[in-house]
Amino acid sequence: MEALEKSEETVSNNTPRMAGTVNWGTATVIGVFAGMMYGGSKEAAASVSKDAEVMLKLGSTPDKREQHRLMRDAMEKRFIRVTRGSIVGGVRLGMFTAAFCGLQDLLAEKRGVHDVFNVVGAGSATAATFGLIMPGSLLWRARNVVLGSVLGAAICFPIGWLQLKLIEKANESNMAAHPDSDQRARSGVGAAIDRLEENLSK
Repeated sequence: MEALEKSEETVSNNTPRMAGTVNWGTATVIGVFAGMMYGGSKEAAASVSKDAEVMLKLGSTPDKREQHRLMRDAMEKRFIRVTRGSIVGGVRLGMFTAAFCGLQDLLAEKRGVHDVFNVVGAGSATAATFGLIMPGSLLWRARNVVLGSVLGAAICFPIGWLQLKLIEKANESNMAAHPDSDQRARSGVGAAIDRLEENLSK
């Protein structure tokens, strides 16, 4: 009987994820990598003009050693700029994604429903928070908070509506393709419990 009670506690502790909510860890990792790619490519594109300046210096320098030194310095500086841009971009977008998805999941759990208002609330709060931590005076930060909350809500409302529509479509197609999947899952759990009770009664 103790094993049966432990198994029931294990099943009750693993609460199922609400349909439509985003996996926080996966979204954060994707946000970090996307931010790294964006930041690195942005710095690489910005260094093209500086590479043109280096080429001009190379053309006006007859000494081979000096040309080699200029090329080496340019490559090192470009590598440092691209690396720094990748790290900063990954951290920024990763933090934003983590905060947005975490707030969205928290609102869905507290309200007990996943709807467009969770996405709007999470986007508004995240944008307002990032507006608050941006450098500047207190008045500038207050302006960023208001602007961020309004823009976050305005941008996230159509995104949340589209997300819910896609979830409804996916659920309808899943139910049409597997109409008895829920019943089979329940019968499988019931059969497992019956087998456990039979083993314990022996």
